[in-house]
Amino acid sequence: MSGALERVVVRAPGKINLSLHVGGVDGRGYHALATVFQAVDLYETVTATRADEMSLEITSEVPGEVPLDGTNLALRAAELLRTECGVRDAAALHVRKQVPVAGGMAGGSADAAAVLVALDRLWGLGLGAEALRTLGARLGADVPFSMLGHTALGRGNGADLTTVLTHGEWTWLLAVPGGHLSTPEVFRRFDELVLAGGRVPPERPEIDERQLQALSGGNLELLADTLHNDLQAAAFALHPRLEEVVEAAERLGAIGAIVSGSGPTVAALVEDEAAARTIAAGLTEDGLVESCLIARGSAPGASVLEES
Repeated sequence: MSGALERVVVRAPGKINLSLHVGGVDGRGYHALATVFQAVDLYETVTATRADEMSLEITSEVPGEVPLDGTNLALRAAELLRTECGVRDAAALHVRKQVPVAGGMAGGSADAAAVLVALDRLWGLGLGAEALRTLGARLGADVPFSMLGHTALGRGNGADLTTVLTHGEWTWLLAVPGGHLSTPEVFRRFDELVLAGGRVPPERPEIDERQLQALSGGNLELLADTLHNDLQAAAFALHPRLEEVVEAAERLGAIGAIVSGSGPTVAALVEDEAAARTIAAGLTEDGLVESCLIARGSAPGASVLEES
């Protein structure tokens, strides 16, 4: 397929889960989820340039190893698009990373989202947002949300999205404690804890309606009160210092704190940037974190920055 463009630059946001309710497992082994995603203004920026063969280069502003082989979601997204659309074109991909690696903030999914949008433009496919989100869902439940951005309710495996209206400002301190957690391993530990506790996960989990009220009304205290993560106990069990980070963030002045997704990044809701800096200094002084990032919530989804 031919197209006039030689280069497209797209950025896509990382996310945090304001709530994550986990239900039973379906026949394919997927847990039913009800989650409220919020995109944050830490971005993965993908530059796609026409080339004779596919390649991937990464420049990272955050620590951590990122695979450059076929397991990388950016390359998988490109191959999915080529296969589905019968494309023989190729591209050199460059990813600039701001989202913590393997931190429960969907950096890899943001890469995939940005690649799908960029290559759709570069190769002149014209698939449109809905078709790209449907394709993205095949790579992971977080990919469609990274395309949509802002704040959304996710159901099913998380890819069935409904936009949530928000008012006000949302400032987050993202505390990165080091180490990484495997999402499948966290879910396995969750299942073990559920079994040991004799609980039966709901077939269709529900989110706390008060959280939607907090978001629409810009109520920080109510939002903090409704932060919830069913995977948090499993993450605590697999990453011994994680619980200490959550407790310390709240002790140092966070309105609320939660493990984001499968972790280990801790998202602390704060009043403003000054409060975030104070808490970050305390966590660093106590030796509890490798790094801290300040981010604003309800950031826009994948968007084209440049094309030529």
